[in-house]
Amino acid sequence: MVGEHQIRIQVTADHIDVLGHANNCEYLRWFEQVAWSHCHALGMSWEAWQSLGYAWVSRHTEIEYLLPAFEHDNLILSTWIAENDGRISMTRGYRINRERDNKTLITGKTRWICINLENGKAARMPKAFSDAFASPNVSEPHITQA
Repeated sequence: MVGEHQIRIQVTADHIDVLGHANNCEYLRWFEQVAWSHCHALGMSWEAWQSLGYAWVSRHTEIEYLLPAFEHDNLILSTWIAENDGRISMTRGYRINRERDNKTLITGKTRWICINLENGKAARMPKAFSDAFASPNVSEPHITQA
């Protein structure tokens, strides 16, 4: 998919909960990890945000758990900008697939709101944000179900 960014990780013992699979909280951490990787790839590191005086804060996140991840699974974390209104918000999509069979384990999305770092209030995004986080006009990536 145009605009899709991916990283790979391996599930470790630290990610596993008492039920023997990756804890639900880990998926949210992995969403954040791939989102930051994408931001860095776009030249939008935390330092860049600070120099602009703006940042993104999460407003709403949806997660759909489809299949569990287990220790030693190699995962492909994907993210893309699904929508950007060019004013104060954007929506980032996520998908996590197991590498060995390409099964989709989880999908999700987060609506992000631009804030002014000086006062913490919602603010119109600077042009650097609207340009860097532009939404390609394409459909959501294919999901491989169990």
